[in-house]
Amino acid sequence: MPGPTSSEFVLPNTMANWPWLRRINPHFETVKAESEAWFRTFNAFSPKAQKAFEKCDFCLLASLAFPALDKQRLRTGCDLMMLFFTIDEYTDVLPAPEVRRYADIVMDALKNPNKPRPEGEHVIGEVARQFWALGIQSATPLAQKRFLETFEDYIYSVVDQASDRDDKCIRGSEEYMILRRRTIGLHPAYPMQELGMSLVDEVLNHPVIDELRCIAVDIVLIDNDICSYKKELAQGDDTVCHMPFFHIRLLSEPPLLTQHNIVTIIMHEGNTDLSGAMEWVATRRKELASQFITLYESVPWDDADAQVREYVQGIANWPRANDSWIFESGRYFGSEGLKVQRDRKVVVSRP
Repeated sequence: MPGPTSSEFVLPNTMANWPWLRRINPHFETVKAESEAWFRTFNAFSPKAQKAFEKCDFCLLASLAFPALDKQRLRTGCDLMMLFFTIDEYTDVLPAPEVRRYADIVMDALKNPNKPRPEGEHVIGEVARQFWALGIQSATPLAQKRFLETFEDYIYSVVDQASDRDDKCIRGSEEYMILRRRTIGLHPAYPMQELGMSLVDEVLNHPVIDELRCIAVDIVLIDNDICSYKKELAQGDDTVCHMPFFHIRLLSEPPLLTQHNIVTIIMHEGNTDLSGAMEWVATRRKELASQFITLYESVPWDDADAQVREYVQGIANWPRANDSWIFESGRYFGSEGLKVQRDRKVVVSRP
């Protein structure tokens, strides 16, 4: 039997001209210890799976994404990452009706954070309840409203993804992007940076600010798809789905496969190889960055108060935060992340 084959590709340096630099919340270490200790109390995963989970360092992602939050609100941001992961891990192998049941449990818990969960219910309900019971203590009513609205859209998009999986549906690039923008989970993460703000809908729904959010989502999902390609290929199939943006496989057998990576989709649609697909994606990513920077300069700052400025800067920070986390955590490249970040060379193998 032949052994695995290896090849190398160059990872596009997508952040080369991004003007927003890396920042990290000064409460990172303290809050990480608190959030991870809280999550361990649920015994949601086996010891081996829990260890793999912690290597992904989701609290690092939250601390990079929300560098300006105070300690209490950063804890909510970190706990949200734990909730995202738990939802993803437990639903990724289930048929759509079961995923919908889990989604209903989570939404009921979030909408009723002070109501005890039913006896015998899956642990995911209690994780969601405790997360938001703490979160609402430091969140303004407007921030609470926006989080629940965006989170509900996210979690039922996971149901849509499960339906694709059930039907063995392979989406084209445009359809893929429409769904991936929802499943990536960034829209419900945005309200974390406004937990202490009282920004009215008229401000946050301003066309410029709304477009900035949308472009940042596309930037983050493309960066994650590029960097996850090695991981998927090593698993033996480059169409394995990975959602939201920090998916790892811990609990059981791989899910039914569906095409859920922009690199693979472009290879198929454009009848090109990996190098050609990477070039296409890198070009698209560069266009998005240029659009974002130009649009950012058109934000009507004269009419904006300090909270608006902080919120918009938070949107701009997300691509940098995500990129830093990709290479500093063990999520995509294990202990080789910083080396890959420096050299941009990725060795991939297929069993």
